[in-house]
Amino acid sequence: MTAATAAAAAPTRRGATARLRVIAAQGPLFTIGVVILVLLTLMAIFAPLIAPYDPEAINLGNSLAGSSADHLLGTDQSGRDVLTRLIYGARTGLLGPLLVVAVSTIIGIVLGIVAAWRGGWVDSFLSRTMDAMFAFPAMLLAILCVAVFDAGLTAPVIAMTVAYSPYVGRYVRSVAVQEKARPYIESYRVQGWSGWVICTKHLLPNIVPSVLAQSTINFGYALMELAGLSFLGFGVRPPTADWGTMVNEGQGALLKDAYMPALAPCFCIIIAVVAFGIVGEGISDRVAKREK
Repeated sequence: MTAATAAAAAPTRRGATARLRVIAAQGPLFTIGVVILVLLTLMAIFAPLIAPYDPEAINLGNSLAGSSADHLLGTDQSGRDVLTRLIYGARTGLLGPLLVVAVSTIIGIVLGIVAAWRGGWVDSFLSRTMDAMFAFPAMLLAILCVAVFDAGLTAPVIAMTVAYSPYVGRYVRSVAVQEKARPYIESYRVQGWSGWVICTKHLLPNIVPSVLAQSTINFGYALMELAGLSFLGFGVRPPTADWGTMVNEGQGALLKDAYMPALAPCFCIIIAVVAFGIVGEGISDRVAKREK
């Protein structure tokens, strides 16, 4: 490595070290939560490389086999490797909530900032519209959407996005109203800056950390609800590997004293939801300390 290359890489290493110190400063639970989320993400991305078997390969002669060197977590009723399906299940388990949170956050940010900035009848109209959307529970809306468009990942994701958008919108509005009242906003207005420029270049960046914290928590809720829909048969369909579907398929195995096909995906769902909650709360606490 040349001196110039080393000098260029030094700021990057210092930046990474600083981020690691920030994570560690949040406490051991926050650090564990971040590590779990990183591992789940890597597991989903590199599933074809780390999974020992084909997740849909059926071997009825090896049905409900116990833990062994070949199958660390045993097999399900169709003889499929449970560990392999858990690894591949992370893909659908994380992709659905990611789409829900990403799209609903974008919609919520737009609605919330417009309502907070414009005020008056615009604020009243958007706020009342979001209030009306609260009347439709996310799970019920998803079930209705599946009844119309058939089961799969698309319909529940669309329904959950619609259901989560008003929650994000109301939260963004409350944060944006507080930020709008700060003196620097008025100073930019006096200078003749347009509302679009003020909102995109100054107001939005200042509320992003708070929105990120809330979105991280929402990710856990969305993961749990989408897994619940798959468990009920309204989400991802077999034989596609999905944690919620695996719990549904593993119910029969419980009667035959085979617990891993059902308990393993349950454990993954719980761990993921708790990790997202811890990380979201940690980010929220850090934002609150910064604002004091």
